[in-house]
This record gives sequence, C-alpha cells and structure tokens, in this order.
Amino acid sequence: MKLMILRKKSIFRNLYPKSFAASAYSIDYEKLYKKGYRGIIFDIDNTLVGHDKPATEESVELAMRLKDIGFRLMIVSNNDEPRVKSFADELGIPYVFKAKKPSKDGYLKAVLLMGTTLKTTFAVGDQLITDIWGANRAGIFNIRVNPLYKEEPPKIVFKRKLEKIILFFYRHER
Repeated sequence: MKLMILRKKSIFRNLYPKSFAASAYSIDYEKLYKKGYRGIIFDIDNTLVGHDKPATEESVELAMRLKDIGFRLMIVSNNDEPRVKSFADELGIPYVFKAKKPSKDGYLKAVLLMGTTLKTTFAVGDQLITDIWGANRAGIFNIRVNPLYKEEPPKIVFKRKLEKIILFFYRHER
C-alpha cells in the first residue's frame, strides 16, 4: 500500500504549487522583488477577477502598484483573444491568449516577451491542473491562490474535484 501511495505522489508532484497565498491581492510582492523576481505571469479568471468579468478597480490598482515596484507583467490565459485582450488592455499589460495550459509554451513566450528569465519570473494562478502545472513544466516559481468565487463553469468544477485529491496528497507528503 505504501508503495502505491509513493507512486501517486510522484505522479502528482508536478501539480504541486511552490507556494500558496489567500489571493493575488494578498501576496507580499515587495518581498519577492527583494528576492530578485522581476516578472509576474498572471492568470485572469478566478485569480484576478471572476470568470468572464472585466477588470476591476482592484485589479487595475494592483497592476499599477506592481509596475511602480518595478515588475514586468503578463497575462497568460487559455481564453480566446477578445477576452484576454480586453482585460489586459484595461491593466495596460501584454498577454498570451489560447496558451493551452498546462503547456509550458505560453509561459516561455511570456518570459521572452517580458525580457526576464525563468529564475526571475513567477506565476500566479488558481488552478493546479492548468496554471501551476504549466508553470512547473516551464520551470517557473509559482503561487497558487484560492479561487476568488465559488461559482464556476462545469468544466472547472470537475477540475476542482481533482484538485482536492491532489492537495490531499500534497498535505500528506509534507
């Protein structure tokens, strides 16, 4: 039995976040900047705003604050361009749409466009199976935030059930 659990742990390891935060708005960005991070890759839906919602005053203020600190910012999203472009334009930051997360390609493109490196960039997202796995595959430090809202599309609800299983193993491995 113990061997089977160890195998499952190794299967899930790439889905484990490097860090956790209550929300994208509660992260100590100044501390991360002092550690040498210069680029931040954000997911949109349920990370910065609700699903398919426009930018809020809070998300715009966060982007401005992070730029003032000295960070370069990018949105990397699986959404279509109209959704991503309208949101990113409101924040005044570049974006990668249809990123096909958990593919690492969108993350690598974002790093290239920001002019940062894998070691000086981190990602913030709410989903293990897309955001965190993609960042891990790219070799980027990542922070998993709690989803902002409980109401989600059915395909996301299914992923959340899988995440509960993965987080169970995460907690028991530590």
